[in-house]
Amino acid sequence: MNFLEAVKSYFVRWNDFKGRSSRSEYWWAILFTNIVNIVLNVLLPNLEPGDSTGLFLLALLKLGILLFMLFAVLSLIARRLHDVNKSGWWYLLIFTIIGSIPILYWFVQKGDEADNRFGPDPLAEPQND
Repeated sequence: MNFLEAVKSYFVRWNDFKGRSSRSEYWWAILFTNIVNIVLNVLLPNLEPGDSTGLFLLALLKLGILLFMLFAVLSLIARRLHDVNKSGWWYLLIFTIIGSIPILYWFVQKGDEADNRFGPDPLAEPQND
């Protein structure tokens, strides 16, 4: 999956906590969200403070975008964990001291090539019957 396909899938499946997402889809979408976050953080503080209403509306817009991206990334994380046959709830390990180690391992691990309990392989070619 390339960058544009991954970003499209990220926006289309923003509230899909079922199914699976491949490594490439996950990492390209994370790259996209980091780029958007950097752009938002660079642009908003550099605005002129003369128009407080405009700044407030831009801050609300930024908050809305960040909340949307948070929800979309959480669904992406759940689908990525599903690809390695783990429940999305395993992401709660991130709140422990060493929990990020298995999480990172699962994120870089190749997904199950066959169907698993969360669905078919996201990289498998669709079969024409």
